[in-house]
Amino acid sequence: MTKKTLRIASYNIRKARGLDQKRRPERSLQVINGLEADVVVLQEADKRLGQRHPALPRAMIEAETDFELVEVCANDISLGWHGNAMLVRKGLGVRDITRLDLPGFEPRGAVRMTLDIAGGVTVVATHLGLLRRDRRAQLAVLAQATASDAHVIMAGDFNEWSPDKGFEPLSDRFETCSPGRSFHARRPMAALDRFALSHGIEMRDAGVEQGKLARIASDHLPIWSDVVVPSSTC
Repeated sequence: MTKKTLRIASYNIRKARGLDQKRRPERSLQVINGLEADVVVLQEADKRLGQRHPALPRAMIEAETDFELVEVCANDISLGWHGNAMLVRKGLGVRDITRLDLPGFEPRGAVRMTLDIAGGVTVVATHLGLLRRDRRAQLAVLAQATASDAHVIMAGDFNEWSPDKGFEPLSDRFETCSPGRSFHARRPMAALDRFALSHGIEMRDAGVEQGKLARIASDHLPIWSDVVVPSSTC
């Protein structure tokens, strides 16, 4: 059996507005580039009001990174779906892109895609709600939506302050992993940003980017993980 190693990162970019209250998309992209990931999932990738214009201009992504934007938005303006966007390293094949609405008091969503590696790896990007009962219901939807997928990686801002509560809908099939405290960027106190890996996917390494630029570019620090996905194909 062959295996495929993949680096995936997750970053709540706060609409590219830093702790200095300046909106600087070029700074956000510099942090993203420094993660050296194959896949980056973003939260708060679009501005909140009106037509939800992107916080990161498409032309800037194309010119200043080696990533391609996965087209997940439902219009011709935004980058994401409920603020969730996906970047993949150029040349990495993507298929089966799905937008998911999530239940809860406030509008939330997720995006699901399949990477053309290791026979197919499903990546889900999400930003869960502020209430634990909503988060549990949202995770239940995501677990059901990926029930037939062989290998699944969920990543995003899970908004859960507890290290062990709130993840019950994933417990049968997933291991929920936190690389470390990622919020607040100025003084990290909570591991709000997480990965959930389906059984069979091995996490080899993981961490929180704590460089000087990351500590001012958003109120969240980005997280990353190196995972190994088993495959019966080359």
